[in-house]
Amino acid sequence: MSDKIYNVLFICTGNSARSILAEALMNHHGHGRFKAYSAGSHPTGVVNPFALEELKNLRLPTDGYRSKSWEEFAGAHAPPLDFVFTVCDNAAGEVCPTWPGQPMTAHWGLPDPAAVQGTDEQKRLAFRDAAVMLSRRIQLMLSLPLQSLDAMSLQHELRQIGKQ
Repeated sequence: MSDKIYNVLFICTGNSARSILAEALMNHHGHGRFKAYSAGSHPTGVVNPFALEELKNLRLPTDGYRSKSWEEFAGAHAPPLDFVFTVCDNAAGEVCPTWPGQPMTAHWGLPDPAAVQGTDEQKRLAFRDAAVMLSRRIQLMLSLPLQSLDAMSLQHELRQIGKQ
């Protein structure tokens, strides 16, 4: 069994909702095995308050999250990345920076809860749904036998998880 801690980056356009949820969920579920980060191609500069509320509802930490540019993870001082996941369709179609560490990449797109119009309860439900979907995908990834899969098989499995 490897003691390696895998670095994971979740990317979205604004880095205010889905990628923040994914970062928190991966750090919780993958604690000790994975270190997650999040970033955006065009960060809003603000974490959506409904994302923080959903983390609180899940009894996960809500401190320390910030909306930041993916450029922070492309420089020489960035952690070497093992995995990069886009969680929104816009970011998946953009030209990404070159990531240190030659990470595996996959698209795990899901609807943007921050785009939901309606009552606060409808918005909360959208964030809850996003968290459930991300948690399911992260649990599937964590169940993969990373050390025993060759690169092509692992890449295939990661892409399949995004279709779940």
